[in-house]
Amino acid sequence: MAESNTLQGEGANGAQFALQRIYLKDLSFEAPLGGEAFRYNWQPKINQDLNTSVNKLENDHYEVVLKLTISAVIENKTIFLVEVQQAGLFQIRQMDPKQMAMLFNTTCPQILFPYAREVIDSCVVKGTFPALALPPINFDALFFRAIQQAQAAQTEKDTTQATTN
Repeated sequence: MAESNTLQGEGANGAQFALQRIYLKDLSFEAPLGGEAFRYNWQPKINQDLNTSVNKLENDHYEVVLKLTISAVIENKTIFLVEVQQAGLFQIRQMDPKQMAMLFNTTCPQILFPYAREVIDSCVVKGTFPALALPPINFDALFFRAIQQAQAAQTEKDTTQATTN
């Protein structure tokens, strides 16, 4: 993906956000039970874990990695496990830390998620399991919930320290 999408503020010196490239950084698919997995009645519990990481590269370039781990479990046995690291290269200029935190935790993962979702579905189908269409994720809500939890934890910590002093 060579073209970039840019959001600019006022004038040439305004804040900029540009998508440079989307790529698959890492992929793992496991079916630990092999053929035995196909003998079970197909009603698995699907577990999903997600995380993001940010690596600052040169100048105003950042690599954002969306890590997804999906497992299907039946009767406490893992039927399949897919781990994907979908990455994007983003150029970000002249933004304050709050704006950048919002981009790294909401906008960038929202851009990367459909690609990761497609990779996961493709791997599961190639493993001859039923298609797995992950539901959309509201990264804005997850980010704001994390902020609220951090603030609540800080308030509790401050209250505990004040009462013990």
